[in-house]
Amino acid sequence: MQFHNNGQAIYLQIVDYVCEQILQQKWLPEVKVPSVRELAMQLEVNPNTVARAYDFLKQQEIIMDKRGIGYFITTGAVALVMQYRKKIFIDTELPPVFRIMRMLDLSPQDLQPLFERYKKEVNS
Repeated sequence: MQFHNNGQAIYLQIVDYVCEQILQQKWLPEVKVPSVRELAMQLEVNPNTVARAYDFLKQQEIIMDKRGIGYFITTGAVALVMQYRKKIFIDTELPPVFRIMRMLDLSPQDLQPLFERYKKEVNS
């Protein structure tokens, strides 16, 4: 995984990575996730950084810790991840898009056909 120097902490980029794995159904509910050390080796980061990401995900109830066994995806993780990611998208990613749309005098209706075409391409 390539980490971006966009001002976002690495542990939050790891949180995003885990959330993407869940949304893409690569990590399924009630399934064990890689240990802190395994994921740290895989992503080439310090285990403390992964531990911080896992603590954050645990607080959000996206993963749970089964003592002595490891971390698991919770049964409600998909809905929680969707809720978390939607909030991040609305709070941080949409404002710059809206700013550019205003500068270019674009309306949501102008973008609708482009969005529909994108959905078709992704689903193909």
